[in-house]
Amino acid sequence: MGFVVNTTSTSAVFAEAWLPDTWYGRYLTVGNGGLGGCIDYSNLDYGASLHFATIGSNNGHDGLDGHTFLNNPEVINDFAFRAIHVSTLIGKQIVQAYYGSPHQKSYYLGCSTGGRQGTQSALKFPEDFDGIVAGAPATDWNHLVGLGAMLARYIGAPNASTSPSFISADLWELVAAEILAQCDELDGVRDGIITEPDACDFRPEALLCSGNGTAGCLSIAQVEALRKIYQPLYGVEGQLLYPRPDPGCEADGNTASVLNGTVVSFSNDWFKYAIYNDTSYDFSNFSIQDIALADSMNPGGISTFDGNFSEFRDRGGNSKRLYNLISRTLRMPSLDSFYRLFLIPGMNHCIGGPGAGFFGQTTIPSNVVNASANNVLLAMVEWVEGGRAPDYVFGMSLEGEQRIHCRYPQRSVWSGEWICQDDSV
Repeated sequence: MGFVVNTTSTSAVFAEAWLPDTWYGRYLTVGNGGLGGCIDYSNLDYGASLHFATIGSNNGHDGLDGHTFLNNPEVINDFAFRAIHVSTLIGKQIVQAYYGSPHQKSYYLGCSTGGRQGTQSALKFPEDFDGIVAGAPATDWNHLVGLGAMLARYIGAPNASTSPSFISADLWELVAAEILAQCDELDGVRDGIITEPDACDFRPEALLCSGNGTAGCLSIAQVEALRKIYQPLYGVEGQLLYPRPDPGCEADGNTASVLNGTVVSFSNDWFKYAIYNDTSYDFSNFSIQDIALADSMNPGGISTFDGNFSEFRDRGGNSKRLYNLISRTLRMPSLDSFYRLFLIPGMNHCIGGPGAGFFGQTTIPSNVVNASANNVLLAMVEWVEGGRAPDYVFGMSLEGEQRIHCRYPQRSVWSGEWICQDDSV
């Protein structure tokens, strides 16, 4: 069934509830992706197939871009923090009315923007969910979208076709092959996967053309562009804004939209429609000063990189950087009692890739083995309802190969097979 929540006089959230005939008292909200204002029907279907009463929303606007943010601060508020909360409040009431009894436990599942939404829920509305699965969270949003724009600028955007720094799709294949050649075997096995990208010290000068050669190599300007791309982004006062892109990410098809010489849509639309409210803004002079402006505005509290998780922790209820930030905030060396991070070597954004990137995290096809050891959503249920926290999760590759994924800060180590190992070993 569909329902509408009018959040203000100028904004509204549309949502749907998929209610399975066989229900075990579990409620699930699913998130969105990118700048998306579309209900994630594939994950609605997935949640209902596992007998969750499942709710998904349009995140406060229709369509996959950000044009509706223009002069609409309340629509931005829905996107930044409100849509998931209000659809969850009403969704739970609908579930109770339909089944004649309230839910017993509530869960959240999302990736990318959906991961940020889950993180925001834990920060702002810790009572909404008992368990949250937040994949690849797009937290530290203003810096993330700022990095997206800077990556495009490094290779000549918005006039990349005439820039000596531009790197074509064919040359990116060359770059990807060279990164694998330099870093694939750091984990002890050549398998087309860089297990720990932080250990990869990519040397782009290896691709520099020699003599008069121009084929199968890069110019000085292109090599310098690579140096900028594969280093962290720093702010106007020298502070870290965002970590570098992982070496190996260039092979992900999703990354093509970020490294093709145009400003990727989520960066383009956020700065054009939410920060500058200027449809003619063209990024010709975009720099870290613009990121500083976005920081100072932080529309809707979109950053999702400050606050305190203690309330969510005390209920019993994305990145290494976020994990370490939470650890410092709560002054807890280990977050294992309420927060566990699993790094997935070789996975593309959210799912797939050359690694074992299917472990029940999104949509029915990701649920290769319907068991808590192989399905992160079911593992969350087991943690919340049975008190058994996951130390690992098994993933499956497209070729049917299984690999163990370890809870951070454990490392995935090759020892004739993949095992999890503490850093101290």
